[in-house]
Parts: sequence; structure tokens; C-alpha cells
Amino acid sequence: MAPAIHSPYELVDIEYTKLGGDMVLSIFVDKEGGISLNDTTALSEIISPLLDKITPDPFPDQYMLEVTSPGLERPLKTEEALHQAVGKYINVSLYKAIDKVKVFEGDLLAFDGETLELAYRDKNIKKNVTIPYASLAKARLAVKL
Repeated sequence: MAPAIHSPYELVDIEYTKLGGDMVLSIFVDKEGGISLNDTTALSEIISPLLDKITPDPFPDQYMLEVTSPGLERPLKTEEALHQAVGKYINVSLYKAIDKVKVFEGDLLAFDGETLELAYRDKNIKKNVTIPYASLAKARLAVKL
């Protein structure tokens, strides 16, 4: 089956979570210049019937479909997304601590596919850390306050 999300749209992430008593299938999409309400409506009308045709049903319980923008704190799930985030402020969580720290937030200076170079502040002291890509649990863009 051909992908339902075509250029200029980009599939960023998919989450299936419980919200209150309801299950929610969230499909995060983006495009150059951002996503509009018309974009999310049009994509919902394409995706919903396709989901109904999948057998066996991957979501047998009743759920709500949400097609939405990833927002300002967009997840960085792929190597390509990390390459595009070089020069931006990000937040990373690690599987294994580096110098007893498992969460870093700072400017992504470089990513070579093997390691990330991050400039961050530790008690107002500028520091750099090299993070092995394999130890990355999560990464996302962050809002600098």
C-alpha cells in the first residue's frame, strides 16, 4: 500500500495513548511553513478510511483519530531530523547517564550519525558534551526560556 501522507507533508510521529477514558491515535505531521487546520482536516479524511481497511485491526478498541502538528517541541526521531536540528536548541534524554546526567538541554552543535555534540549550561557554566547516538532515548526541539 502506498503511503497516505505525501509531499509536501512529513510524518513526524505516531502515538496511541489513553486520554481520560478514551484511546487516542495521534498522527503528527508537518510541512514547510507549518500545518493549518485545513491540512489536518484533509489528512484526517484520507487517513481515517485507510485505517478502517486494515485487517486485522491494529486498534480493536474504539479510539479517536487526531491529526495534528508536532508543535514547538517537535520530536527528533530519525537521524535526518537530528541533522536538520543542528544549530537548534534541543532536549535529549539518555538510556545511560553521562557524568551522572541523563537529560541535557542545549544547542546541538553537530551530529555525524554516531555522536551528538551539545553545548549546554551547568550552573551558569558553559559546557560541551559528546553523546553517543546509541545512548539516545529521546530527543526533541526545545523552547529556550
